[in-house]
Amino acid sequence: MNSEKTYLRVIAALIVAVIMAACASMGRPEGGPRDEDPPIFLGSTPAPGALNVKTNKITIRFNENVQITDPLTKVVISPAQVTAPLITASGKNIVVELRDTLIPNTTYTVDFSDAIKDLNEGNIIDGFSFDFSTGPYIDTLQISGMVLQASNLEPAQGMIVGVYSNLADSAISTLPLERITKTNQLGQFTIRNLKEGTYRLFALKDNNRDWHWDRSEDVAFMDVTVSPEVSNLTVMDTLKAADESDSIVERIAAVYSPNDVLLTWFNEDYKAQYMLRNDRIDRNRLSFLFNAPSDTFPEITIANGIYEGKNLTDYAILNSAATRDTLEYWLTDSVLIKQDSLLVSARYLRTDTNDNLSWTTDTLKMFIRSATKKNNDSKKKKKGEENEEPEINFLNFRSSSNGLEVYQELKFSASQPIVSIDMSKIKLEEKVDTDWVELEPPVFVCRDSLKPLVYIAEYDWIPGSRYKLTIDSAAVVGVYGEWNNTTKSEFTVRDEEEYSALDFTISGVNGPAFVQLLAQSDQPVFSEPVVDGHAVFKHLLPKVYYARLIVDSDSNGVYTEGSLTLNRQPEEVYYYPKKINIRKKWNVEQTWNVTELPLDQQKPYDIKKNKPKTNGAVADKPDDEEEDEDDFMLPGSAVDRLNNPRNSSRRTGNSRLRQNGSNRQAF
Repeated sequence: MNSEKTYLRVIAALIVAVIMAACASMGRPEGGPRDEDPPIFLGSTPAPGALNVKTNKITIRFNENVQITDPLTKVVISPAQVTAPLITASGKNIVVELRDTLIPNTTYTVDFSDAIKDLNEGNIIDGFSFDFSTGPYIDTLQISGMVLQASNLEPAQGMIVGVYSNLADSAISTLPLERITKTNQLGQFTIRNLKEGTYRLFALKDNNRDWHWDRSEDVAFMDVTVSPEVSNLTVMDTLKAADESDSIVERIAAVYSPNDVLLTWFNEDYKAQYMLRNDRIDRNRLSFLFNAPSDTFPEITIANGIYEGKNLTDYAILNSAATRDTLEYWLTDSVLIKQDSLLVSARYLRTDTNDNLSWTTDTLKMFIRSATKKNNDSKKKKKGEENEEPEINFLNFRSSSNGLEVYQELKFSASQPIVSIDMSKIKLEEKVDTDWVELEPPVFVCRDSLKPLVYIAEYDWIPGSRYKLTIDSAAVVGVYGEWNNTTKSEFTVRDEEEYSALDFTISGVNGPAFVQLLAQSDQPVFSEPVVDGHAVFKHLLPKVYYARLIVDSDSNGVYTEGSLTLNRQPEEVYYYPKKINIRKKWNVEQTWNVTELPLDQQKPYDIKKNKPKTNGAVADKPDDEEEDEDDFMLPGSAVDRLNNPRNSSRRTGNSRLRQNGSNRQAF
C-alpha cells in the first residue's frame, strides 16, 4: 500500500514538473535581436491605385500582426468625411469602412500618419497612405510643406492642412476643405491626389471636425494661390552587387511642386463681445466687465436723479485695463456716493446674431450691497466704548521693492485715486559709510491717466548704494480725503560689476524690429529695439539666455498676431539658433543674420516644446544639436531633413517657403 502511494506521488510530481516546464517555455525565447522593423505592406482589397471602386470597405494586409492607435484623431481621409469612418485592426489586417456615400469620379486618399504599428514591439510605420478612385483615373498632383506656430516657430503637430479650388474668401468659413491631410511630428505635410488647377491653401486646428474654420480656431493661410505641378528629373542611384561592387544607374523620378510651402499659424483670439457683469463694489465704485477686449470705451450715462443724462466720467475717475474690457469707475460726487442705488444707461458694442459688432444700450440698476452696514455696526458698540476715538482708515501707498536694478524705477500702488502728493513730506537718504545722507527725493508721476492708482518715481540711482525712502503721514491724500500712514523702506541698488552686456549686430531684416531675450521657458525677460542694425542689452545678470527677433510691421513695439478676417499675416519671427551663456562682467558682441538658416532649424532644441517622439518617447537630442556652454556653437537642425539639397528660405507673396522633403510612404 505504501509503495502504491509512493508511486502515485512520483507520477504527480512528474506531471507538475512537465506543466511547469511547459509554462516556463512559453513566451519569447531569451536572447536574439529585438524586432525593430515596422510592418511591411503586402497587399489590399481594393488594390492600391484601383480604379472604378464601388465598395466602401478597404482591407489592407501586412506581414505581421498590427494595431492602430487613435484612428479618429490620426487617420485622415480625403475628401473629408462627414460621418466618421470605422477603422479597426484584426490580426495582420487593417479594415477601413467609409460610412459616407462615395463621390463619383473622385480620388480617395487614406492617410494613416503614424497610427499603424506592429502588435509586439510597437514599431511604427510612419506616413503610410493608400489611394483609390471611384472613376477611371487617379489624380496624382501634390503640395508639400511645413506648418509652424507663428509666434514661437514650434512645429504644428496633428494640424489639418487643406485646399479649396473655390477661391472665394468666404470658402474657409462656410465650406468643408476639399482635400486634406495632417501634419506629422515635425510639422510636415503632403496633400496628395490633387487635380490640376489653382488652389487656396489653409491649415487649421479643427476642434469641432466640421472641416472649415471657426473664428475661435487656430489657422494659417497663404495669401497667394497655388498651382501644383509635376516634372521629371534624372536621378542617380547606387546599386550594390553580390560581390560588394557598386554600380551607378540613372532613372527618371517625378518631382512634385510646390514642395516647400511654409505656413505659420495663429489665433485671432476671437471672443463674442458682450457685458459679462456689472457691479457696485462699494459705495464709491462701479465696475463693468466685458467678455472681449475692445478699442472703444462704452458710453455710460446717469439715468436718474439730478444728473440724469450726464456722462458718468464727469463725476467719476476711470481705472481701466489696457484692453478696455475691465472698467472701474471711482465716484467723486458726494450726491452719487450717498445714493443707495444708481440707474445708469450703458451704450456699448455687442456681437449680434450675424457675428458683427453693433451698438446696444442696457439700462442697469446698481445697488450698494451693504448700505446700512456701518450704521448697524455703530449701534452695536459695547458699553464703555462711547469715548473711544474712531478708527482711522489710512490710504495705502506702498512699493514692494527690496532690491533694485540700476535701470529700474520705483513703482507705487495706491488703494484709491490720489488728489495730492506733498513732496516736502517725502525724504530720500543714501547710506554713506555708517551715516544716512539726505538727497533730493524722486518725483512721483502718474504716467497713464487710465491707471490713476499707479505712480512711478524715476531716479538716477548710484550702483551699489543703499537707500532709505521715508513717506511721512498725510504726504499722500486720496480722492475721499483719506491719507497715508508713515512708511519707511530701505533698498539696495545692484552694483554695475554684477552686470554684463550683449550687443547683437543684425542683418537680413528691413524695417522696424525688436529683439526679445528669453528665459529657458521661452518667455521674454528683456526687449530692445533694433537701432542702426544693433540691439543692445546693457544690464544682464549672468545666466543662459535665448533670443528671438520680431519684425515690427505696425511699429507698435509688441508682437501682433495675424488676422484671417483682415487678410493680415502675423508678424515675422526669427530665433537666434544658439543659447547665449552670459557670465559676470562679460561684454558680448554677436552677429546675427536672421535668414541664414531656414525657420524650422532656428529655434534651439533646448527650448523647443513640440519635440518629435519615437515609439512614445521623446527623441534624444540630435548629435549636431549639442551646444558648448562656453562657445557659441551653431547647432544643426532638429528636423530630420530628407531630399533637401538646399539650406535656404524664400518668400512667395507674404508666405515664407522652404524646401521640404517628405518621409511618407505612399501607394
